[in-house]
Amino acid sequence: MARFLIALCIAIAFSAPVSAQESELAKIRDEIRQMKQQYEQRIQDLEKRLADTEVKAGTAAVAASKAEQSAASAETATAAAASARSGENAFNPAVSLILQGTFARESQDPNTYRLNGFFPSGGEVGPPKRSFGLGETELNVTANIDPYFRGVAIASLAPEGGVSIEEAYFQTLALPQGLTLKGGRFFSGLGYLNEIHQHAWDFQDAPLAYKAFLGNQFRQNGLQLKWVAPTDLFIELAAELGSGDNFPGSDRNKNGVGSSALLAHVGGDIGNSYAWRSGVSFLRTSPRARSYQDVDSLGGAVTNAFTGSARLWVADAVLKWSPNGNSSYRNLKLQGEYFRFIQDGSLNYNDAGGSALFGPVTGPFNATQSGWYAQAAWQFLPAWRVGYRYDRLNYGSVSNGIVIGGLGPQASDFPILANYSPTRNSVMFDWSPTEFSRIRLQFSSDKSRLGLTDNQALVQYIYSLGAHGAHKF
Repeated sequence: MARFLIALCIAIAFSAPVSAQESELAKIRDEIRQMKQQYEQRIQDLEKRLADTEVKAGTAAVAASKAEQSAASAETATAAAASARSGENAFNPAVSLILQGTFARESQDPNTYRLNGFFPSGGEVGPPKRSFGLGETELNVTANIDPYFRGVAIASLAPEGGVSIEEAYFQTLALPQGLTLKGGRFFSGLGYLNEIHQHAWDFQDAPLAYKAFLGNQFRQNGLQLKWVAPTDLFIELAAELGSGDNFPGSDRNKNGVGSSALLAHVGGDIGNSYAWRSGVSFLRTSPRARSYQDVDSLGGAVTNAFTGSARLWVADAVLKWSPNGNSSYRNLKLQGEYFRFIQDGSLNYNDAGGSALFGPVTGPFNATQSGWYAQAAWQFLPAWRVGYRYDRLNYGSVSNGIVIGGLGPQASDFPILANYSPTRNSVMFDWSPTEFSRIRLQFSSDKSRLGLTDNQALVQYIYSLGAHGAHKF
């Protein structure tokens, strides 16, 4: 009995902890179950939030993508528009305007200006009008037409009113082997000064030789083919074909070519401070009834007309100096040209509009005449220059068959063609505060008219508005 009681006590003693442990384990399991349910709910909530967030993020990404695409499209459109504008600007014409004017004082009437001893060209530009006067206004429009051609149009607005076309031509941009073709109306490449526009000259007016032999400046209506050699030494060869409408030619009203010219120029550098260019040019024209007005010995009106051939040779040379090639502070330019003019043909004398002493008379006419000029322009300070030019025409050999053959009219009936060799001395001072403006003071002693000296003093202004290309060498 005692043993039974002891065993029962031992069983109760061991069973109590086991029951307590099972209760504790149940409680732990219950807590784990509850925590699991809570975490599962929590995980579900988190997964739901994640899904919702991903949906929202996807929507935002789509919106952002659309926004980026829209922005890119806008940027592309802007770039395209900018490119288009750039392309348009590349082909928009550069426009410039040259304003000129003078205040002049002259001892002889500029309206009676002439060059005695030489055929009037009809285009001689005499001294500017006395007192205040407006010079030629030049409108220049230039642009690349496409990758192959460039276009230039230059209009001259006369002070008296009216517009004339100085130049209007196309020029190739992509010919191989240094070739360039120009077509339309353009200043010929004869000599040196002829191709340069008047506002870029070192003196207000053209040399006497240009007035006598080229009608101030010679323009071609035709074609020019030019070749520049691919060498260190500058070599330029050119040929021109034209209608020959302008002096020393005339409007022939015929098919074919009325004038032709050949040009050759070479040039280069001498050290770092010197540059030079020289050349020879030849022009041939065939004038028909190229006329001019004169008076006979009684003061009656006479019309003389020349028909035949006219040939002109021109030799030109230019030398420039500037310290180490920097011309901004000091520079010197020496320039000169020589002309030899030959005319062979016939001269028609008609005084039907005047005294009618002899009626129309025609005889052979031959003349070999020449002329030259030399000038220097010295920039001694930035923007300040001084220059001097000497001009001379040589009467040469003139054979007038009407007078020699005793056909009636005498030498006195051809007063403009009297034996005379004009000369002129000119001095200039100019100030150019910028490349767009220039004010010039010029004095000349002009002996173009037989027995008369015209002392001239003038102030000239030149202003350039808008885009303007670089001038020639």
